[in-house]
Amino acid sequence: MKNPITSLTFALALGALSLGVSGIAAAQQAMTEPQVHSKLAEQGYTKVHDVKFKDGMWRAEARSADGKRVNLRIDAASGEVYPNKLVSRLSEKDVRASLETQGYTHVHDVEFDDGIWKAKAENPAGADVKLKIDASTGKVIATD
Repeated sequence: MKNPITSLTFALALGALSLGVSGIAAAQQAMTEPQVHSKLAEQGYTKVHDVKFKDGMWRAEARSADGKRVNLRIDAASGEVYPNKLVSRLSEKDVRASLETQGYTHVHDVEFDDGIWKAKAENPAGADVKLKIDASTGKVIATD
């Protein structure tokens, strides 16, 4: 009678061990490929392609909101996105719209450089100004 119970116990332990190994792999890859696509779209990435799970992280190629090509790594558990280049979550169109809502007019020379947007415009008082704009929020962070 002990033999069948021992065998059953061994079989159950072996099954639990194999489930544990696949459970660890599943935990490391908590996000599915469609979830990765959704997460990237939420953050303004377009033309997402070559999505692959490798070395414990999702990897993808895409275009950032400012139109630049980027390689991305995505934490499979948290969904945190790590671009290989500093990118803006806002497009030039988004920046222009944000500046207009902040009272700036005649916005021109809008460009993304070194992690911030730069533009020239007239402030609400009508003076010509050079602006530095937060790449995540579109808010003016400095004026010249």
